[in-house]
Amino acid sequence: MRETPEELDKLQSLLVSSLSGSTAHLRSIVEGRTITAAQLTGMCTLALSTVTAKGEPRISGADGHFLHGRWHFGTARNAAKARHLTVRPAASVAYMRGEDLGVFTHGTVEELNPEDAETTADWQELLAYLKDFYGDDAFDWNREVVYYRLNPHWMTVYAPDLDKLTGT
Repeated sequence: MRETPEELDKLQSLLVSSLSGSTAHLRSIVEGRTITAAQLTGMCTLALSTVTAKGEPRISGADGHFLHGRWHFGTARNAAKARHLTVRPAASVAYMRGEDLGVFTHGTVEELNPEDAETTADWQELLAYLKDFYGDDAFDWNREVVYYRLNPHWMTVYAPDLDKLTGT
């Protein structure tokens, strides 16, 4: 786990406020069937939703790394989703593991390693993690791939049977 206590507190507050501000329908499904911020971790394949210039939704897959209480994901610099996010940084992601777990997030992305600008302050730490995960020479990390962090304004988790998730 890479989250600090402050990051976990902020994420837990977001989970609580997102659910309390949701529709009665969603609350009836999720309340009592969720997990805490501290139980979210790791890498999984996300369904990433972006929007075209015509306002049409597009969905695609991306490796999602849950680090420091937020999703991080990458793609090729010339991918359609990269073009969408450059102009319209609003995005939604969903991770679903059958009927056992659903993590749903809406927010705004920030580009972590722009090609022609300064990287974010934490890019080197994230890059070290990614190289450890994928391998040092998996990509041309400066020119081939672009990474994003989704800064959430809404997030909820559905986990109806915690024992199934933890194997207990």
